[in-house]
Amino acid sequence: MGIFKKKNQQTVPETKDPNADLKTSVLEKLNEKLKGTLYDECVIMPKGFTIDVQINRYEEKDEIKLLNAAYVVRNDDFDEPLIEMVDSQGKSDDEAAAMSVDIFYAGLWHPIEQSVAKRNPVHIPVDFMRQHYDFDMYCQSVVRIGVKDKQPVMLMSYIRSELPKYLGSKKYYWVRVYLARFKDKKVVEVRVNGSVCTQLANFYRAYVDGWDADENFISEKQYALFVQREDDKCPFSKELVMKCAQETISMMENIKSPEEYAEMSRKLEEMAGDKGLAAEIRIFIPEIFAKLTLGYREGDSLFVIDGESTIEIRKTQLRSYFYLQQAVLEYLSKRPEQEKVTRIVANSVAFRELRKAMDQGHKPDELFVPGTSYKINIEGYKVW
Repeated sequence: MGIFKKKNQQTVPETKDPNADLKTSVLEKLNEKLKGTLYDECVIMPKGFTIDVQINRYEEKDEIKLLNAAYVVRNDDFDEPLIEMVDSQGKSDDEAAAMSVDIFYAGLWHPIEQSVAKRNPVHIPVDFMRQHYDFDMYCQSVVRIGVKDKQPVMLMSYIRSELPKYLGSKKYYWVRVYLARFKDKKVVEVRVNGSVCTQLANFYRAYVDGWDADENFISEKQYALFVQREDDKCPFSKELVMKCAQETISMMENIKSPEEYAEMSRKLEEMAGDKGLAAEIRIFIPEIFAKLTLGYREGDSLFVIDGESTIEIRKTQLRSYFYLQQAVLEYLSKRPEQEKVTRIVANSVAFRELRKAMDQGHKPDELFVPGTSYKINIEGYKVW
């Protein structure tokens, strides 16, 4: 006779992803198209590329299947995954999945495939801050929707002379141009490695203004991939910058005196192991906080004060900048106390200048800052 009796255990049944079969269908069709290896719910390709697929939205309307899928491309040399959102449709699940794969293949995968085969590269030399880099550009055809009686235009040609200004020391850069219009609603967006570049978008506004989209939705999209000919020689990793940024934010939110700020700077230099990197982290964290919390508009530029001169570079050319922005966004997503955020923002030069304008009655979203000026008094400082 048992003295202890087991309680009735209720097992919770595993909930199956309702789009699991559709995802499998997309992956199988993608693997068949690319002739890769399907393993662990992703497609593995040569040169270290892997492709994952996420089904974001699936619905049926008027007997038509509507699908929105995200293709996530990773590579060891990428700082962040390359994500392409694809809308497709069909009379059946298979038809919608096949269209989705065809759109991805004709769009984003085309320049990646060119780069793997080193087919038809265009040499793009880059010079800034006494540094030189050589890139090969691989560009896809323009993907168009709703365009009638109009010859395709290579969208990258509009910014060809500007593109070297956005390339730095990383092994890979990618540029995505997406233009859309229906009646008076317009989307003009240019991204470099996933980051929106407002100044590049200005080169397309007149072009989109000339579209006749009163009756039909029109869109054009083009990708270009840039591969540096040399290996990445940056002396620090993204992981190190993120760790230092998180620790610096934690210290900054409690600083109440100049002495505490000096002690924070000393600890940061020890963590980073590089005075230049430590200075970038210390300078840009408050500026990024100010931009994200106040909501003013900001350009793509950074202005490096170098001796008696000022050199303009782009944020995408300073790799630590967007690592720091990611760390700030992660911190703000946890909804920290307002008092702590204010202590960090108070160190921002932009905040102090913009506060004067706001005291005169201007709203933050009415203000535009071309970029952040900074000076690092370290001999041999190099922009990575």
